[in-house]
Amino acid sequence: MPNHLISETSPYLLQHANNPVDWYPWSDEALSKARAENKPIFLSIGYAACHWCHVMAHESFEDPETAEIMNEYFINIKVDREERPDIDGIYMQAVIAMTGSGGWPMSVFLTPDLKPFYAGTYFPPTRRYNMPAFKDVLTGLANAWKNDRAEIEKTGGQVSRHLQAKIKPQEDHTLTPEHLVAIANAIRESYDWGYGGWGDAPKFPQPMVLDFLLHHSAVHKTDEYKKLITHCLNAMARGGMYDVVGGGFSRYSTDNQWRIPHFEKMLYDNALLARVYLHAWQVTHDSFYKRIVQETLDFVANEMANEQGGFYSSLDADSEDEEGKFYVWTQDEIKNILGNEYGFFEAAYGITSKGNWEGKTILQRALDDATLASRFKLDPETVAAKLSESHSKLYTARAMRIRPSTDDKILTAWNGLMLAAFAESARAFADEPSQANIYLNMATRSAEFLLTHLRPGGNLRRAWRDGRTTDQVFLEDYAALILGLLELYQTDFNTKWFSIAKELANEMIAKFHDPDGGFFDTPNDAEELLVRPKDVQDNATPSGNSLACEALVKLAALTDEGRYRDLAEEVLKQVTGFVLRYPLGFARWLSAAENALGTMKQVAVMGDAGEENFERMLKTLRADYRPGMVVAAAAYPIQENTPALLHSRGLVNGKATAYVCEGFVCKQPVNEIDALIEQLNS
Repeated sequence: MPNHLISETSPYLLQHANNPVDWYPWSDEALSKARAENKPIFLSIGYAACHWCHVMAHESFEDPETAEIMNEYFINIKVDREERPDIDGIYMQAVIAMTGSGGWPMSVFLTPDLKPFYAGTYFPPTRRYNMPAFKDVLTGLANAWKNDRAEIEKTGGQVSRHLQAKIKPQEDHTLTPEHLVAIANAIRESYDWGYGGWGDAPKFPQPMVLDFLLHHSAVHKTDEYKKLITHCLNAMARGGMYDVVGGGFSRYSTDNQWRIPHFEKMLYDNALLARVYLHAWQVTHDSFYKRIVQETLDFVANEMANEQGGFYSSLDADSEDEEGKFYVWTQDEIKNILGNEYGFFEAAYGITSKGNWEGKTILQRALDDATLASRFKLDPETVAAKLSESHSKLYTARAMRIRPSTDDKILTAWNGLMLAAFAESARAFADEPSQANIYLNMATRSAEFLLTHLRPGGNLRRAWRDGRTTDQVFLEDYAALILGLLELYQTDFNTKWFSIAKELANEMIAKFHDPDGGFFDTPNDAEELLVRPKDVQDNATPSGNSLACEALVKLAALTDEGRYRDLAEEVLKQVTGFVLRYPLGFARWLSAAENALGTMKQVAVMGDAGEENFERMLKTLRADYRPGMVVAAAAYPIQENTPALLHSRGLVNGKATAYVCEGFVCKQPVNEIDALIEQLNS
């Protein structure tokens, strides 16, 4: 018999709808029941692509004996962390405070007034891994609730006070350019030159850190971080964590060599990684990075796109109840598929009969193109073409397998990140019109979907699935969508996107601004939780506050409205201490700070669409990586609702004209491309 999750939209919650556990979604009904029956709450938080969430579900939540204990002594609430980042964020802080680490599945026990008193992550069904059995945890806590309530209340109060203290403003001083130079050097000093990345296994990609180093290098016109950036990008993209057959990146690597992935694929990872490889291609002109961008975006378009325009959240790690089964190969399978081409492919990927993971092979390049070309007496272009043909054959064969499940809910924040990736790629690949048009079409459809389906009645929402939206919305949803729309505006210069971005920014300020500085994660009309969360750290995704800061800096540059700039500087001051101590955890802030420190160029281009010199100017602006630049363009005379950056601009000598401004000063308007380049580079 189904439990109370059966009417939910989240695929993760629906996975548990037929458990013998009497699960409730987070709701007034569940919380009222806990208070009325004076029972503790067991709060279980996870997400659809989480491997260990599935393991704990099979071992414990599908077990009738365990479910009986849970149902008798607890009110059991299941939360999809992707739909409710507010609840996840609050109780993740509690788990870390109580245990020293966190992760998913998250298992937290609460008093009826929502105070956490015991917490952990995965619990096995029997005592192992130096962990207690889950049933022992349940019975022990049930006994403590009955016989030692005072101690539970004491612990809950202590943890709650700790959580309240976490959201207080920090140091009130501003980052300086000197700080950013020192931070970039510190990041380089902690880099793993052996395998690439930062820290030990499990090894997570750090696209925001790499993007900051690219941004910082562009601002300071230096190549001193180029070796680090390319070393890391090459390590991540040679296979393993990167799917060389189908494109796209897995969540992280379980080993130091980036070979053995945690096989789930998340939308946000691929959005952030596609952009950093795009920026690296713009800087280095290395065609390998261009191919990674295109393969990643093509993967998203082919496997994670809703036919109406939105992008799905994730692909599972498991298929047929086996982790990674969809993605791995045996030597015989590859031989049979590739035939005469096998020997060349074997050399490229170092394939052996023993495999490199549990008797199977996870494809990771052993030899680069130049070495292969030398060994097989081929030119590098032929090497790339031969590998691409082999990948296509393997992809066709793999498509016959049972696919991992898809979490097909559509999240505004993550879609905003992917919208930005497609929009920016569309203009970066302008020299390939067919490819650029595909990406622009994907971006436009995404924006239309978000503004239609996830903004019913003009009210932005967090999640959509099968025609239904959730009731909640969060700071990151607003900020990521604003940034995505601004990227799309700077690609097609349709004032609709700019106007809505500005409208959303004003809503964001009204709903989320904290009078003490910065922004709360939840709107002012949200349900009351244990605390009103205000997370500033960048994790796997940028924090809502860092995205909001970046969006406000760019809006200030486009609109000349000082209030946007004031709010951005205000929130930057609040994280200075954190950024200086833990720069790897605040990398999106670092890029926002680069722009906020006065390095942004504002460029207005006036002319007629399609006119040769107008198009040449836009092509010039897009030819290089220029992270500290915003661009507005329009035909003359300008229409209503265009950015203020375009106002009071005219054509000089009746020709397309560019105006370059920086630091409240505008240079002489120019008609000639050489003059424009000189102003951009000065």
